[in-house]
Amino acid sequence: MTQKRTIAIVCGGDSSEHDVSLRSAQGIYSFFDKERYNVYIVDVKGTNWQVQLHDGTTTPIDKNDFSFREEGRLRLFDYAYITIHGTPGENGILQGYLDLIRLPYSTSGVLVEALTFNKFVLNQYLRGYGVRVAESVLVRRDQAQQLNKRQIIDTIGLPCFVKPANDGSSFGVSKVNKPDQLAAALRVAMMESDEVMIESFLEGTEITVGCYKTHDKSVVLPVTEVVTKNEFFDYDAKYNGQVEEITPARIPEEQAKRAQALTSHIYDILHCNGIIRIDYIISPLGDITMLEINTTPGMTATSFIPQQVRAAGLTMTDVLSDIVENQLG
Repeated sequence: MTQKRTIAIVCGGDSSEHDVSLRSAQGIYSFFDKERYNVYIVDVKGTNWQVQLHDGTTTPIDKNDFSFREEGRLRLFDYAYITIHGTPGENGILQGYLDLIRLPYSTSGVLVEALTFNKFVLNQYLRGYGVRVAESVLVRRDQAQQLNKRQIIDTIGLPCFVKPANDGSSFGVSKVNKPDQLAAALRVAMMESDEVMIESFLEGTEITVGCYKTHDKSVVLPVTEVVTKNEFFDYDAKYNGQVEEITPARIPEEQAKRAQALTSHIYDILHCNGIIRIDYIISPLGDITMLEINTTPGMTATSFIPQQVRAAGLTMTDVLSDIVENQLG
C-alpha cells in the first residue's frame, strides 16, 4: 500500500483577510481526500507559525525545514496547499521560502505571484499581450501630498475606484463619485498598502471564471455572474451575503466562451500553477475587460470556485487531488 502523503494547508497571513483565509482553510480541509492524504492546517501570522494537531492542540513549525513534532515524532510535509489571501502567501514571499527548502506548493512561482499581487503592474504587463484592462494611475505613499487630483480625475474620469495596489480586493477599496472624495479614499487605501491604484469605473456585468491546468488536462470552469446592490463587490458583498452569485452566468454563450478562452490564455501567458480565478467586466457592447487575478481564491463551500466546480459536474475532492498529484505524481 502506498504511504499517505502529508499535506499542509497554509493559511492566515498578515493582511486584513487573515480570518477569511482561516475559513478557506477549513473549506479546503473538508474537501481533501483523507483516505489518500494526511492533512494539517498551518496558521502563519508574522513569525508565529503554528500547526493544528488532530487532538485539537497546536504546536510550532520549525522554519528551518517546515517540520513539526507530534507525539514525540518529527513530521515533515510533502506538499503545501497555500490559501493565504494577501501577504506572504499571495505575493511570492512564502513561495520563495518554500523554493529554498524544496517543498512543492499549490500556487504559481515567486515572479507570477508578485506580478499578480500588484494590480497596477499586472495590468501594464498584460496590456502588452493585448488583454483589455481599465485605465489606471499608480500613487505611492510619498507622492500623495503632491498629487494633482484634478489631473488624475481628468485622466481617469468619475466615478473611479481607489484600491490598494499591493493587497487583496476586500479592504481599503472605495468608489469615488465626486472630486472631494478622492483624498479620503487615498487615505483608506494607504492603510492597506504603500501603493494605491486609481482605476476608471467600468459599466457592465461583473463575472468571474476559475481555471486550473495539469500535465494532461486543462479545466476552465463555468462563468459566474456577480450581482450586488452595494456600490461594488466589497467585503460585505463577498463575505456577508450581500451579493447574488449566478452560475452559469446569464450572458450569451458566445460571451461566456470568450471569457473562458481569455482566462485560459492569461493562465498560459503567466504560466500559472494551481487554481486561479479571474474577474472581468463585460460592457454593454460585449467588450471583456480584466479586473484582477486571484491566485489563492476563496475556498469556503459557498465561494466561487467550489460553486463553479459543482456546476461543472466535478468535485472539489478530485480537483484538489489533481492539483497535488500534478506535482507529486
